Amino acid sequence: MTLKNAISEIWYTRCPVPTPVGLAVQLGLLDETFAREGIKLNSIIDSKDRAVRSSHFDHHLSYSFRHGGNVPPIRARSEGNPTRLVGITWTDEFQAIITLPETGIKTTKDLVGRRFGVARRPEGIVDFMHATALKGLVSALSLEGLSHKQVEIVDIHLTDSVLDGREGPQLYGLRNRQAYGAEIAALLRSEVDAIYVKGTPGISVANLFATHTVAEFGFHPDPKIRINSGSPRVLTVDERLAEDRPDLVTKLIGTLQQASAWAETHPDDVRRFVAREVGASEEVVAAANGPELHRHLGIGLEPELIDAIGHYKDFLHEWGFLKANFDINDWVDRRPYDALDARAVA
Repeated sequence: MTLKNAISEIWYTRCPVPTPVGLAVQLGLLDETFAREGIKLNSIIDSKDRAVRSSHFDHHLSYSFRHGGNVPPIRARSEGNPTRLVGITWTDEFQAIITLPETGIKTTKDLVGRRFGVARRPEGIVDFMHATALKGLVSALSLEGLSHKQVEIVDIHLTDSVLDGREGPQLYGLRNRQAYGAEIAALLRSEVDAIYVKGTPGISVANLFATHTVAEFGFHPDPKIRINSGSPRVLTVDERLAEDRPDLVTKLIGTLQQASAWAETHPDDVRRFVAREVGASEEVVAAANGPELHRHLGIGLEPELIDAIGHYKDFLHEWGFLKANFDINDWVDRRPYDALDARAVA
């Protein structure tokens, strides 16, 4: 092996959501895999260095991989950041439009002419939560043949960056700041009439404030309705890792497949591990992700998964979240799966 390819450390990151990477980390599988290669894994999102943590969103670090929400990596690719899409996971989760009972909004049709609140963060890192809420609104309205133009979209301006979410005394010793605080505050102040929420934080907030669910579509039979920033989630690697050490990317995929296979036979453990990952109770995880969570932590590049990412990429481009459009298939790197298949045959 040439000196160029003899690396000693790799950076990795994952979102605080159900992913095979999070599972493999908790099981110790990733550390074991890379330790056998003499490589140390460093967590991007847990770094004290703000510049390092920003790679969770823009994927600028060499020899790194990321698994989580798809908006930041899609945006990074549109900006020309050299990355490869090497895996996709589709884990459905609670998605809903909620309101307070006193607004009088009972159904999606009642949203016509009303104020839908969307949080807006400062310029810099792509505003993935803004994109997520808009896609949720569009999905919900489409089920009733309605358009977003029939709803008044109201920006809820935030002053902090997503990088601030792991800094400051306001965390009260917790790892992450609670999501949807600004949106709920605007709802309580009657500045907006409805908001979008998702996942474990969304279902927790809806429960805490006894909100009324206008529309719930996280498990809708039409995948295009469910598609959003977290459905599905993507695994990306930077170009240097993909080209200099494709063998390590293959080992990464193989390890995640091992974690996925373990999950299918350990539903209770999966719920417990995911609860730790997302910072919620097992009860909340079960409500937000459903009873079949353990069966939906696979990793692959099946055509329907790639099509789903392409569908959301097109939505992001249409709504102005991307610097430039690109062909989703040019982003996909199937070599790790080809190598694993060849190894299985041998």
